[in-house]
Amino acid sequence: MTRPAASNAGCEARTTSPPCKGVGNLRRSDYGVKNVIRPPRLARGSRVALVAPAGPLLERDDLARAESLCRALGYEPALGRNTAERHGYFAGTDDQRLADLNDALRDPDVAAIWCIRGGYGTTRILDRVDFDALARRPKPLIGHSDITAILNAATRRTGVVTFHAPMARAAMPPFSRRHFERVLASAEPAGRLERLPEPADVLLPRENRIAALRGGVAEGPLIGGNLTLLQCLVGTPHFPDLDGAILFLEDVGEDLYRVDRMLAHLRMAGALDRLAGLAVGRFTDLKRAMTDGALGFDEVLATYFLPLAIPVAYGFPIGHIDDQWTLPLGVRARLDADTGELELLEAAVSG
Repeated sequence: MTRPAASNAGCEARTTSPPCKGVGNLRRSDYGVKNVIRPPRLARGSRVALVAPAGPLLERDDLARAESLCRALGYEPALGRNTAERHGYFAGTDDQRLADLNDALRDPDVAAIWCIRGGYGTTRILDRVDFDALARRPKPLIGHSDITAILNAATRRTGVVTFHAPMARAAMPPFSRRHFERVLASAEPAGRLERLPEPADVLLPRENRIAALRGGVAEGPLIGGNLTLLQCLVGTPHFPDLDGAILFLEDVGEDLYRVDRMLAHLRMAGALDRLAGLAVGRFTDLKRAMTDGALGFDEVLATYFLPLAIPVAYGFPIGHIDDQWTLPLGVRARLDADTGELELLEAAVSG
């Protein structure tokens, strides 16, 4: 494949493009999440509800690790009543999982809700989540993977910032901990997020490399998460407003042709038409089932995003990896595709 050349063009005229403001290669839009509500920051001693609204916890140690991680970060863990339940491939029945989530949303003593794992199950209960309780008493909702559905629905329905972040049972190495605390525990903008270091003794390293598919700089609210779950929300009241957004995507264990199909669905639904920029995280364990004439991952991305004339880069520390960023949905950010940098321009939590 001939790789598309990076470009610094910023505001090419397109009838489907959001209004661009600024100069040079900066693409900025006033579209996106309106009336953003920042939940209170996580302070030491905060009571954090640990819930499992999707897949089951197959090891007792998952619960112990989640509680231990909370305490190690200085928070008081509060396990949901049904977190140890199991119903097929769910962490309890729909009613049990929903009860734990809604109890935590309604409890005035709970400062944040941290999901223990993903899997599958959030879309089965999404229509019955008490988002009104979150609107009345904003608090951080934290997780990723299948939790993408809850995060995006909550921000879309209430305007409350939610957090694409490590699960509560995560290993939480120093890189992840620094970003978790910068975003959730400080009422200041987190600023430019760190890059994972490339191996010092490798001339052309592939590990932790961020590559530009199309150069340029964009500003807009961060929206995104797991591609599979975002596609599941298309056509529902829970699908996020992507107008003028910097979309970030990740996934795990998918076939490349399925990624292609999901992006085609988003394009046909018009969901990609008014993006400001795209930051692609890790598509961990990506498979290529169609080996005859298989496309490259970057070729698939190019098919759907190069025609939009927006900055696009891939390889960011987002997704099913130990070292990952904590990204606040709804908060304005700046993406520099040429340098592979992402900067949070606003605080994600209030003081």
